[in-house]
Amino acid sequence: MPQNTQVYPVIWSENAVWLIDQTRLPNEYSLVEIHRCDDMAQAIKTMIVRGAPAIGVAAAYGMYLGAREIDTQNRERFFTHLEEVAKLLRSTRPTAVNLFWAIARMLRTAYESIGNVDQIKEILLKTAQSINSEDLQTCHAIGDYGLAALPTNPDKLNLLTHCNAGALATAGYGTALGVVRSAWREGRLTRLYADETRPRLQGAKLTAWECVTEGIPVTVITDGMAAHCMQRKMIDAVVVGADRIAANGDTANKIGTYSLALIAKAHNVPFFVAAPLSTIDFQLATGSEIPIEERDPVEIYQIGETIITPDGADFYNPAFDVTPADLITAIITEHGAFVPNQLHAQLHEKQLA
Repeated sequence: MPQNTQVYPVIWSENAVWLIDQTRLPNEYSLVEIHRCDDMAQAIKTMIVRGAPAIGVAAAYGMYLGAREIDTQNRERFFTHLEEVAKLLRSTRPTAVNLFWAIARMLRTAYESIGNVDQIKEILLKTAQSINSEDLQTCHAIGDYGLAALPTNPDKLNLLTHCNAGALATAGYGTALGVVRSAWREGRLTRLYADETRPRLQGAKLTAWECVTEGIPVTVITDGMAAHCMQRKMIDAVVVGADRIAANGDTANKIGTYSLALIAKAHNVPFFVAAPLSTIDFQLATGSEIPIEERDPVEIYQIGETIITPDGADFYNPAFDVTPADLITAIITEHGAFVPNQLHAQLHEKQLA
């Protein structure tokens, strides 16, 4: 079993994928050992692994695990089965574009590889490992570009984030929390305020856990307290992650992000989105085209073993909302920070390269 002093939610070791079971944090740190594609698909669906970049990394390894299970030396039959693996993994989470990006890259690599089936399988493993290491490098770049984009006054900042866009949501370091980590490293952070993020409480459970683990000052607030905190001038900037960004800069992120952006706009607080280039879907013109996942209502009416609502109530549980581009100060990528209407011009060529 691999041991790490830093937080890496997806690890390849001992011929298997090891995932931090994020459903058990913060009370229990445990690893899940994954050998089969079906098990990886279930881990993504049940949010053992979560966060758009981390899902992409996990899906890449899932593609390799699925390929490893295909028992044929015939290339055409192999590709037919590999397409079924891809279909299974695509069905797990509909909103996070990194999932589809990683699967497409793995498929393209397989089709373009010269050699027999066993050689293709080895190439797929190396590609998944590359996706993993590239994401970690990307997060460090996002953190540093984000640090440069933050307000220069005051010198030490109080930042607010929503959900978890940290090491747990990526290959390590994080996107929004990558910006926070870079600010903390350079002595520019006083405190991070973390929305608890109903209904799954990723902010209270995961973001707070990451900060406490690293000694970063963190204060957890309920989602409904953000307006009060901004009115009291307790927040200097908001930094959130993203699961999919349309070509015009409209951004899908964890439910509650849109209302947070409206509150920030009303109080003249800069609102930043931090995400890798792979999160930008240039095939979608606006955020209205982004599919929104709806999850099991049990996430609303039950906490642990306790039912918190009366019988007879109905429930609506969208996992994401879309923040319009005009509410976003800048989108921070591994290539720099851009106002939303510059995304297509500045980054489209890089995505196609």
